[in-house]
Amino acid sequence: MEPKPAGDVEYGRSMPHARPGRAARLLQNGYVMALDPSTILVLSTALAAAAALYLAVEWASVGERSLLYWSAGFGVIAVGCVLALLRSSGYLVVGIWFANGLLIAAHWLFLAGVARFTRTRLSRGWSLVAIAWLSMLLLPGAPWWSRGMLCVQSLLIAGITLRASFLLRPHGVSLSVGAVQLRYVLLVHGLFYLAKALSVLALGASLDLAAFRGEVIQVSLVEGAMAIMLIALSMTGTERHRREERIEQLAARDPLTALFNRRALDLRAPALLEHASAASPGALLLIDIDNFKQANDLHGHSAGDKLLVALSEMIREVLPQGSLAARLGGDEFVILLREASGEAVVRLGNGLREAFGQIAREMFVTPKAVTLSVGATLFERPPASLAALLELGDAALYESKRAGRDRVRVMPVG
Repeated sequence: MEPKPAGDVEYGRSMPHARPGRAARLLQNGYVMALDPSTILVLSTALAAAAALYLAVEWASVGERSLLYWSAGFGVIAVGCVLALLRSSGYLVVGIWFANGLLIAAHWLFLAGVARFTRTRLSRGWSLVAIAWLSMLLLPGAPWWSRGMLCVQSLLIAGITLRASFLLRPHGVSLSVGAVQLRYVLLVHGLFYLAKALSVLALGASLDLAAFRGEVIQVSLVEGAMAIMLIALSMTGTERHRREERIEQLAARDPLTALFNRRALDLRAPALLEHASAASPGALLLIDIDNFKQANDLHGHSAGDKLLVALSEMIREVLPQGSLAARLGGDEFVILLREASGEAVVRLGNGLREAFGQIAREMFVTPKAVTLSVGATLFERPPASLAALLELGDAALYESKRAGRDRVRVMPVG
C-alpha cells in the first residue's frame, strides 16, 4: 500500500486552506509540545504491553481465566497503538480503521474477563459489536465518515465498558477494594467515551484523524494512557483479592469433603453458640459412620472416600441457614444448629441416617451394614467451650453405638 499524504483531514476529505492546529501554531512560535500524540501513543504502548505481560504471568501462576482475557485485551491495545502511529505516514485504513477496531476488541476482552470473574454468561448479542464496526469500512468515501467512525467507535466502547461496570455491582455480596475500584474506573471510562460520542455529534468539533488534531482526539489520547494504568492496577488488585480469598477458603476447608475443618469450626463456632437461649436453644449433632473400616478393607480407600463425600453432600443439602457443618477427622462429622428443638434434631438425624444407609448399600456390599450413628445434645445457654459441648455430643454418640448403632440419641437440654 502506498503511503498517502497526511494533510488536514476532516470527514475524510483534504482541507488545504484549513487553519493550522494548536500544535502547528506552537511549533511556529518556537515551542515544542512535551507530550505530542506520538509520544502519548508510544507511552500507551509501553504501559499496555507491561500490563499484558504482568497479567499473563499472574494467569500462568493462578490459572484464573479472567486474567487471560484481560492480558489479551492489553496486548491488543499495545498492537493497536503501534498501528495508530502509521496514520501519520499516510496508512489511514490500517492506522485509523484497523487500530480503532483493535481498541474496541480490547474492551470486549475486558468485558469477557469481567464476565468470567463474576461468573456471568454474556448474551450472543455482544458479538454484533464486530458487525457494527465492520459496517464503517463500507463507507470510507462519505463526507461524514471521519466523524461517524469516531462516534460509532466511542459508542461501542462506552456500551461495552458500562456493561462491564454493571456486572461488577455488589449483587448482595461484599466486593473487594480492587473490584470496587475496577467498577468505578470502568464506569468513568465508559462515561468518558459516551461524552466523547455526544461531543462529536453536538459540538461539531473539527477533527483530523490522520494528524491527531482536534481537542476531542487530544483529550482522548491522554485519557487512554491514564485509563490503561488505572484499569490494569484495578484488575490486578481484584484478582489478587480473589486469590487471597481462595487461599483462605482452602485453609478452612477439608480437602476431600469441602466442609469446614476443625480449625475453621473452632473459629466460627463461638459466634453461633453465644446466641443460645431458653427461647431458641442450639443443638450439636456428632455423626460417625458405622463399619466404615469394612468398606475400606474390602473395596479400598477410594470406597471410603466416596462414602465420606456422599455424606458431606447430604449434610450440605439439609443444613439449615446460619448453621455450621465440619469434618472433625476420619469418619466423624459435626453439625451445629443455631435454633433447634428435640423433634427437629431427631428428624434431621434420622433423615441423614436413612439416606446414607440406602446409598451405602447401593454402592458397596459389606458383611455388616455401613450406617450412621448420631449423638446429639441441646443447649439453652452458651456452653463453656466448644470442646465441652463436643464431650456431651460424644457421650450421646457412645449411647447410640452401645444401643446397637444406626440410630439417633439426644442428650437432655443443658
